[in-house]
Amino acid sequence: MTPQPTGAAPGAPLEVPAVQAASELLSALAAPLRLAIVVLLDRHGTRCVHQLVDELGTPQPLVSQHLRVLRGAGLVVGERRHREVHYALVDPHVGDIVRAAVQHVSHAGPGAGAGAPSPTGGAEPLSRPTAERSRDR
Repeated sequence: MTPQPTGAAPGAPLEVPAVQAASELLSALAAPLRLAIVVLLDRHGTRCVHQLVDELGTPQPLVSQHLRVLRGAGLVVGERRHREVHYALVDPHVGDIVRAAVQHVSHAGPGAGAGAPSPTGGAEPLSRPTAERSRDR
C-alpha cells in the first residue's frame, strides 16, 4: 500500500518533495536538546540564549550550536533586541509536532517508547494553555 499525504485522494501519487521536506524537518529535530529548545519556545513564545541555557542547564556554546541547526532548517528565527537575540518558532505547527511526538512516546505500551526521557526532564507538562496557543496563531 502506498502512503498518502493527509487530505490526498486515494490513488493520488505520493508527493516526493513534500516527503523530502518532512524528512529534513524531522532530521533537524532529531536531537533531545533541539526538542527541548522547541518545547521551551513553544511554551514561552520567545527566549534568548541565556534563558535557554538557564532552563536547560546546558552550556551556552552547545545551546547556540543547536539553535544554529534549528535556524538553518527554517524552524526558528532570531530577532536582535539590543544586545540579545530572542528566538521564536517560525511556525506554531513545529511545537505541535514535537508535543505530539513526546506525548506519543509517553503512552504505555510496547513499541511506544514508554519510559523514554522527556526533553524537559518531566518537570512541566508540554502543553500550553489553549488561550495562549490560540493567541500565537
